[in-house]
Amino acid sequence: MDFSRFFIARPVATTLLALGVLFAGALGYFHLPVSPLPQVDFPTILVQASLPGTSPDVMASSVAEPLERRLSNIADVDEMTSQSFAGSTRIVLQFGLDRNIDGAARDVEAALNAAHADLPTQMRGNPTYNKVNPADAPFMVLALTSATRTRGQIDDVAANVVQQSLAQVDGVGQVNIVGSALPAVRVEINPNALSAYGIGFEDVRAALGSANADSPKGAINVGDHRYQLYTNDQALNAADYKPLIIAYRNNAGVRLTDVADVIDSVQDVRNSALSNGKPSVLALVYRQPGANIIDTVERVRAKLGFIRASIPADIDINVVADRTPSIRASLNDTELTLLISIVLVILVVFLFLRNLRATLVPSIALPISILGTFGGMYLCGYSIDILSLMALTVATGFVVDDAIVVLENIARHIEGGMPRMQAAILGAREVGFTVLSMSLSLIAVFLPILLMGGLVGRLFREFAATLSLAIAISLVVSLTIAP
Repeated sequence: MDFSRFFIARPVATTLLALGVLFAGALGYFHLPVSPLPQVDFPTILVQASLPGTSPDVMASSVAEPLERRLSNIADVDEMTSQSFAGSTRIVLQFGLDRNIDGAARDVEAALNAAHADLPTQMRGNPTYNKVNPADAPFMVLALTSATRTRGQIDDVAANVVQQSLAQVDGVGQVNIVGSALPAVRVEINPNALSAYGIGFEDVRAALGSANADSPKGAINVGDHRYQLYTNDQALNAADYKPLIIAYRNNAGVRLTDVADVIDSVQDVRNSALSNGKPSVLALVYRQPGANIIDTVERVRAKLGFIRASIPADIDINVVADRTPSIRASLNDTELTLLISIVLVILVVFLFLRNLRATLVPSIALPISILGTFGGMYLCGYSIDILSLMALTVATGFVVDDAIVVLENIARHIEGGMPRMQAAILGAREVGFTVLSMSLSLIAVFLPILLMGGLVGRLFREFAATLSLAIAISLVVSLTIAP
């Protein structure tokens, strides 16, 4: 069936086709996610293991090395790097770009289970793994500061209120709290005092462990009555630990304060963050895959009012970093370049055709083709980013070619005295194969980019696919709507 003749001979069908393309493109444009670059998922898994009190050398030899031996047997591992610190080890596994991240996670879990027998027996927790994307960066950073509260107290509020509230915002994928640690009690032992009493470090550790055991207290049965015992023997702050008796010497108890300084502190003292020179706790906000960064930032800012009302009044929360201004500026510049290119193309067409009515045809076909491309981008799961907008900018010079060729052939028949409807049908039919070959040749030029592998290929694939979509839509428009 000659589809071009069907639409040319039926103006209503042609109008509906144009409106359908415009509607689909407008719908896709408003639903496309906005990001600085195309979304590329890197199959990366982070493995972490901890053994408190262990030096980096011992962590590397007794923890990292056994894990590396097991993990290196996993298929399609492109790169494996490990870092050992005091009490912890981090191993990053980078898989091939075509590797399924869920399948890789199952292989990593199996390798960790197999390595369990090779790890030190004193490890309290098993190694853990997380799926991460190193290309993702936080799109917003919030700072919590206070003139009256400690960083441990601020961290407690950030973890229990701020993090939970932000994680519920649509478009937010993850919220990390950094710059401090949860509140803790630190016991700084004086070795000289400990030696003077003849007490060992293990005695202190055992006393601390037994004093903070949250265990059932049992019950008392008296006749027909049963009394359940409830009491809290947990120590939650430094004041609860100070009178603790750790040993008896000379018929007198040796308290913890006799051999150590007991202070309220945080779990990790080697962790700090500053905001405008003030100690603070930072909340790093990451987006969900495919989420619109600009819309997500607006929703987060709207949520801040509720968060400020939910936290203590002496804690200030402010936005210290926001990626959207630079993203907005880049996208606005690219969109302006796209509009300028459309105007320039129309002016060049008018300059050579010198006919306002003839110029009107490609002037209509150009925005229809560009706008219709947004609908195709939405179906392909693409985003509005610098590369996709750059592809549309480049496409403005291509999408009018087909319409001009069809227009010129139809105008030739009209000048020869043929009726307009017959000239439109015959002119489109005569150059249909030519226009098709032109479009396919243009798409073939970008085929190497579509087939390019590796990271660069993943980034530029959206560029080539968007450009090919615009050319394909312009082919349909030039053979139906333009005539």
